[in-house]
Amino acid sequence: MMGKQLIGALLLSVISSCTFAEDITGLWQSIDDKTGAPKALIEIRQEANGSYAGKIVKITPRAGYTPKETCVDCPAPYTNKPILGLDVVTGLKHSDGSSYTNGRILDPNSGKIYSMKAKLSSNGKRLHLRGYLGVSALGRNQIWIRAE
Repeated sequence: MMGKQLIGALLLSVISSCTFAEDITGLWQSIDDKTGAPKALIEIRQEANGSYAGKIVKITPRAGYTPKETCVDCPAPYTNKPILGLDVVTGLKHSDGSSYTNGRILDPNSGKIYSMKAKLSSNGKRLHLRGYLGVSALGRNQIWIRAE
């Protein structure tokens, strides 16, 4: 009897830790990969089709930097849209474990759209993003920190 309870408890803890580790929904603080300064708060949500999208809910002020208010150099449908409230992450799909692929990420400052993949840290507090054009080797990394 004791063995069944132990196995049940272990199974439950494995299932609950997997569920938490894979959940990227919520608020994330994006960090500038060049300066290390916080850039914006992004709210990631799961769409009806199961993919994930993320919108800018707050722009973080930084010394010596005045953020753009609209997406001036962005392609349609983002052209001249307010950056606040803009979906900058789209189509991100859970692939396996803590990995996500097939996403697209918009840099509202340059207007460029990159292919994107992401991996959630084992404790669920950091999201490692890779944005790239063409092949993943030609891209940039960013780490977003879960906002409490």
